[in-house]
Amino acid sequence: MHSKPRPIGFLIFTLCISLLPFALSSKAEVLPDGKISVLIVDGFSNHNWPLNTALIKGILEPTNRFEIDVSTAPPRRDSPGWDDWRPRFSDYDVVIQTCNDIGGGPSWPEAVQKDFEDYVRSGGGVFVYHSGNNAFPHWDAYNRIIGLGWRSANQGVALAIDEDENIVRIPVGEGRGTGHGPRVDAVITRLAEHPIYAGLPRQWKTPDIEVYYYPRGPAEDVEVLSYTHDVQTDMRWPIEWTVAYGEGRVYTATYGHVWHDDVQPERMRCAGVQTMMIRALIWLAGREIDLPVPDDFPTANEISVRGEIPMPENES
Repeated sequence: MHSKPRPIGFLIFTLCISLLPFALSSKAEVLPDGKISVLIVDGFSNHNWPLNTALIKGILEPTNRFEIDVSTAPPRRDSPGWDDWRPRFSDYDVVIQTCNDIGGGPSWPEAVQKDFEDYVRSGGGVFVYHSGNNAFPHWDAYNRIIGLGWRSANQGVALAIDEDENIVRIPVGEGRGTGHGPRVDAVITRLAEHPIYAGLPRQWKTPDIEVYYYPRGPAEDVEVLSYTHDVQTDMRWPIEWTVAYGEGRVYTATYGHVWHDDVQPERMRCAGVQTMMIRALIWLAGREIDLPVPDDFPTANEISVRGEIPMPENES
C-alpha cells in the first residue's frame, strides 16, 4: 500500500524541526546582546591558578561583553572525575587556556586533546594565558597551536627581534632554553599592524612582568605583535604573538604572572594589560574591535595601574 505524498511545506517543516537541536548546539549562537562566550580552563599549574581565574573574571565581567564559564580539570589522573572531564570547547567563541603541567601536573586526556585540536582547527579562538605556554611540551599539535612556548634549547626554534625590528630565527640547540630574569617594569613596543593594536600607541609601559627569553617551538604561522628588551640577555623578545592553526585563531601573551603570594598584583591591574586582554578576546571571537583607547592607557614613560580588581563571591 502506497502512502500519500507529503506536501512540500510539511517536509520543509519536518526538516527544520530535525535540524533545530544542531542549530542550537553552539552556545555562541544564542547568547543575548551579542556577548562573547568564553571558557576558562584551569585546575593545575605551578602558578596560583584559582586566584588567576578569579582575577581574569574580575577584569572581564564588568565590561558586560562576555559570558564566562570555567572548566576545572581534576588535578591528577587518579583524581575523582578524571575520566568524565570533557570540556565542551565547541560551545564557546574563545577558550582561555591556563593549565600548566610543570611540577607533575597531568597532560589532558587524549579525548580532550583531540577535542581541543578539532576546536581550534575548525575555527575556534584560543587565548594561551601566561604559563599556558609552558604546558604540554610532548603534545605535538599543542606545540603547533601555541607556536612558541617554554621549551628546552632542543625543543624548537626561538624567535628574537633585532635592532632593525626584523624577526631572527635561532636554530634548535643554539642559545638557551626558555627562561626569564627578575620581574621588571618593561616598555612594550608594537611590532605588527594588527587589529588588536588599532589606535594604540606604539610603545607603552607595564609593571613587574616576566620577560621570557628564547621562547621556542615550531614557530610556524606566527605573527609577533609586540616585543620588549631583556637586560639579562641584552636581546629583544616577543611578548605577544598570534598563530593561525587551521581555521582557528590563537593569541599568546606572557603578561599575567600570578604567583602564590599574590593578592592584587599591579601587573594584573595594569590598564594596558587589561585593555590587551579584552581586545584579544574580541579579535579571537572574530568580532570587530570596537573598544576605544581608554584615557588611562599607559605611555612609554609611565605605567598606569587601576584600582583593585573586583573578585567574584567566594574567590576573594
